[in-house]
Amino acid sequence: MTTNNPPQFTTLTDFLRYQTRDFTSWIGKLGVALHIHPDSVTVLGLIFVIGAAVLAAAGQFFAAGVVLLISLPLDALDGAIARAMNRKSRFGALLDSTLDRYADAFIYMGIAYYFSAIGQTNLMALSIFALIGAYGVSYVRSRAEGLDIGSIKDGLFDRVVRSVIIIAMLLTGLIIPGLIVLAVGNHITAIHRIIIVYHATKDDDNK
Repeated sequence: MTTNNPPQFTTLTDFLRYQTRDFTSWIGKLGVALHIHPDSVTVLGLIFVIGAAVLAAAGQFFAAGVVLLISLPLDALDGAIARAMNRKSRFGALLDSTLDRYADAFIYMGIAYYFSAIGQTNLMALSIFALIGAYGVSYVRSRAEGLDIGSIKDGLFDRVVRSVIIIAMLLTGLIIPGLIVLAVGNHITAIHRIIIVYHATKDDDNK
């Protein structure tokens, strides 16, 4: 007799995607029926983030959080439509990853600009430090894939978790605590992934 063991998840993001798989599949099919191109959704998501970044730069943090909250489903919609189309586009994958990095940069830059404008250069530096960590997390995964090590998704602070924290801190006004959490969590996650790659490749010199 066979038993269906529940799938194992290494990240909260994978768990959430599994739990919402039926809904996102339906949304993807609806997008195909409406002739919505996944790349258009990707670009639209970036436009929303730029708008949120401009609001954050002006100190309108709550409004920025609302805009990001509205745009959050777009992050999953482009992939859902691509899967419903059975589309395996290398350009689409590159565009999605690249615009994600731009989105990260814009929102942190907006917050950093606000602190710079009011003379709080230490907090501006904190925002930039958090961004550096976010880039480190993404780069380790990308570089590991390029070296045929595999896709390293381990660590709590992946992009979905970072986005949720950013939205929460903007909506609540807890900007400084949020940046501290992001700065620490992002760098710990990047280091965690580097350690995983080290263990996966430590025998390379012996080959």
